[in-house]
Amino acid sequence: MRKVRLGRNGPEVSEICLGSMTWGTQNTEAEGHAQIDRALDRGVTFIDTAEMYPVNPVAAETAGRTEEIIGSWLARSGRRGDVVIATKITGVGSKAARDGAPITPAAIRAAVEGSLRRLRTDHIDIYQLHWPNRGSYHFRQHWRYDAGGRDRAAVRADMGACLEAIAALVAEGKIGHFALSNETAWGMAEWLRLAEAGLGPRAISVQNEYSLLCRMYDTDLAELGVMEDVTLLAYSPLAAGLLSGKYTPEVTPQGSRRSINPDLGGRITPRVWPAVAAYRQIAATAGLDPVTMAIAFVLGRPFPVVPIVGATSVAQLDRALDAAGLTLPEPVQREIAAAWRAHALPF
Repeated sequence: MRKVRLGRNGPEVSEICLGSMTWGTQNTEAEGHAQIDRALDRGVTFIDTAEMYPVNPVAAETAGRTEEIIGSWLARSGRRGDVVIATKITGVGSKAARDGAPITPAAIRAAVEGSLRRLRTDHIDIYQLHWPNRGSYHFRQHWRYDAGGRDRAAVRADMGACLEAIAALVAEGKIGHFALSNETAWGMAEWLRLAEAGLGPRAISVQNEYSLLCRMYDTDLAELGVMEDVTLLAYSPLAAGLLSGKYTPEVTPQGSRRSINPDLGGRITPRVWPAVAAYRQIAATAGLDPVTMAIAFVLGRPFPVVPIVGATSVAQLDRALDAAGLTLPEPVQREIAAAWRAHALPF
C-alpha cells in the first residue's frame, strides 16, 4: 500500500487508516484484533482511536475499551513499531469523559496518561483534540451554528494554554505529534499561528468528516490544507454505511449501526436517499463496488488526505481496502461531480 507523509513533518503512514470506534460494543476484542491483523497484512500502518470509544452507544461505562483492545493487541503481537497510533482527548459536553468538562492543560495530561496506560505503550504517535472547546459546526451542527458572542482574547488564551500543555508532553516523549479534529478554517489557522508564535508544535492533520455525501471540507479548509501542509484524516468516508448500499428507507440489517442509531447521527433525511441512489447507480454502471468507489473518491481529492475506514467485519474491511491505489476513471469522476451538484449537502 502506498505511503504518505502527514503534514509538514509528521510520520509516514499508509494511504488508508484503520478506524476502531466499534471495537468494544459492536465488535469483540477478538474481532478487533482480527481486523488489525488483516489491515496490517494488507499494508495498513495507521490506526485511529479515541479515549471515548467505543461508540454505538457512547457511554462513560465503556469509554476507553477500544484503546484497551488495541493495547492488548500490541501486548500480544509485539508489533508496536509497525503501527502509527493516533488517539484523541474527548471534547467539552460529552459525559463519556470528565463529566463533560472542557479540554484544559490538566485534562490533557490526565487523558494522555490514561490513554498510554490503556494502549500499553510509552508514547502516542499523534494526539488529537476531538473537538474544540469553543464549539464547531460538525456532527450536523452546521444547521444551527452560531459563531457570535465569543471573546477572541479568551479563546486564544485557552488554545495557547492547551498547546503549551501538548508541547510539554512532546518534550517528555509521551506525544509525537499534535493534531486537530472537527475543526473550522479559523480554528485550523489559529492553531497554526500559535505554533508559529512558539507556543507549541504545529498541527500535522485535522480529522473531519468527508465523503461523497459530506463535502464541507472542499473550499476554505482544503485551501488551508494545501497551503499549510495539513492532512485531512477523513472520517465516515462511507457516510456511516449509507454509501455501502446496505441501507434503504425500508431495509436496516440486523446488528448494523442504523439498527442501534436509527438516524445515523442525523444523516437520515428525505434528501439522502436520492443521493445514495445516484452514487450506487454510478458504481453499478462502472462495474465498481460502491464501497471501493467511495473510498477511492476520497483518496483522489486534490488536497492531502487519508481516509479512515471502519468496519464491523473483516469482509467489510477488505472491501474498503480494495480502494488502495485505485484511480477512478474520468467518466466516473464526471458523473460524481454531476451527482454532487444535483444532491449537494443531503444531510
